[in-house]
Amino acid sequence: MKSLFKTVALISVFSFLTRILGFVFRIILSRIVGAEGLGIYQMATSVFMVLLTIISSGIPFVLSRETSAFYSHKKEKSAGSYISVALIFTLILSVVICLVVPLLKGAFLAFWTEDGCYQVLLSLLPALVFSSVYCVLRGQLWGKGNYFALCSSELYEQVIRIVLSLLVIKSSCSALQNAFNLGWTMSVACFFSMVFVVGQFFLYGGRLHKPKKEFLKPFLKQSAPITLMRIVGSLVQPLIAFIIPARLTLAGYTTAQAVGLYGVAMGMTMPLLFVPSTIIGSLSTALVPDISSALAQNNQSHIERRISSSITFALSISALFVPIFMGVGEQIGLFLFDNILSGSLLQGASWVLIPLGLNGITSSLLNSLGLENKSFKNFVLSGLVMFAILWFTPSILGINSLIVGMGVNYLICFLFNLRLLKKHIKINLKLSKIVAKILVASVPAGALASFVVALCEYVFPLFLTVVIGCAVAVISFVLLCQVEGIFDIKMVVMFLKEKMNGRKTKKA
Repeated sequence: MKSLFKTVALISVFSFLTRILGFVFRIILSRIVGAEGLGIYQMATSVFMVLLTIISSGIPFVLSRETSAFYSHKKEKSAGSYISVALIFTLILSVVICLVVPLLKGAFLAFWTEDGCYQVLLSLLPALVFSSVYCVLRGQLWGKGNYFALCSSELYEQVIRIVLSLLVIKSSCSALQNAFNLGWTMSVACFFSMVFVVGQFFLYGGRLHKPKKEFLKPFLKQSAPITLMRIVGSLVQPLIAFIIPARLTLAGYTTAQAVGLYGVAMGMTMPLLFVPSTIIGSLSTALVPDISSALAQNNQSHIERRISSSITFALSISALFVPIFMGVGEQIGLFLFDNILSGSLLQGASWVLIPLGLNGITSSLLNSLGLENKSFKNFVLSGLVMFAILWFTPSILGINSLIVGMGVNYLICFLFNLRLLKKHIKINLKLSKIVAKILVASVPAGALASFVVALCEYVFPLFLTVVIGCAVAVISFVLLCQVEGIFDIKMVVMFLKEKMNGRKTKKA
């Protein structure tokens, strides 16, 4: 368990650093590239991510599992042969995809409202070939337990990409040129990442051996179902990238306006909404082995406690950000992106945090319990409702239809997930009452923060205004939760004191 916590801590630290760099990078992009350029790039990458999913989604997981078994039985040659089979297959697959994309040029041009998206997609294609090597060797590092090498490769890619992008993107360039430059810098960054991982592979004793035909069939059989499920999931993004601009255009917006609104929503607002999910994701990572182990030991009481406490934790983290975004959303958007629309959308989307966090943790719990197929069905059903909203409401709600659609999607999926959990595990959480109390506390806390921010704007600079507003939102929300009895601050203080005393005792 001790090594597990160390591993989770290591992954969490690297994940946090990578996400922070990516977030800062996105802020810089929004200021230099602009909403239209960011929108073009987002639409192109939405398709690229589907192609990348075909190559790399199920393969690292299968490789980590199979090579780990080989290494545990000291079958290094078999592991090397298995890796060689996977490497040859993914390389061939990536090259075939790169050749097929130009053949489907007409379909892509008909799919997008902005013709420049196809040019950006072409600039991203070399990244597929480099990623085919990258994902295979990372799977081997994962299977061998080299988590530092595994995590550092992602951070390295992010740093290279940011440095290259800052060298080539310029505010004087057109929106399309900047989007194209971002595309090819992604490909170059993937090349350097591939070289980095190849070096780590051999540095940590990895070896390639002659590929054996008998490994190909089980490799495909094991990786295909995982890949198929993730492909369907990844198709959501490009479909949204097609539907929203197209429906906004039909509603009376120009193409540039529609693409710009999509760029603001997906490139500036949505990343902020997923900030709490980063914290919840660390818990999810730790829960998977913990619950799987308890499941193998048939420790039902442990599983029930873990599920109840993790859902409560996810709800608490999500709820903490609701009054912040509700009261200081506009100023956050203005400070980070110099775009007040992104802040307004963030303010209106604050309610989405609750179903988003609950859906994320319950999906992870279902996967830990081996119910990923049923969880996937819930994802599909709720997704159909979302696309219906995205199709029919843009003429009424404008870009806000994206927020409503995604919020309803997360809410329905969470309710399905919770129902499925209750069928298999005994949990007694009165979530509806807790959520109602949280919303009751969030509204006045957000309103108070908004009032304080309005006063501070006349006296303090924007950064200090945002900090004060966030502090007021959090403090007032916590105090109101204490009054409503959602949680007891004294119990939290006692828990922290026990932890601190425990650490002092260990040091002594």
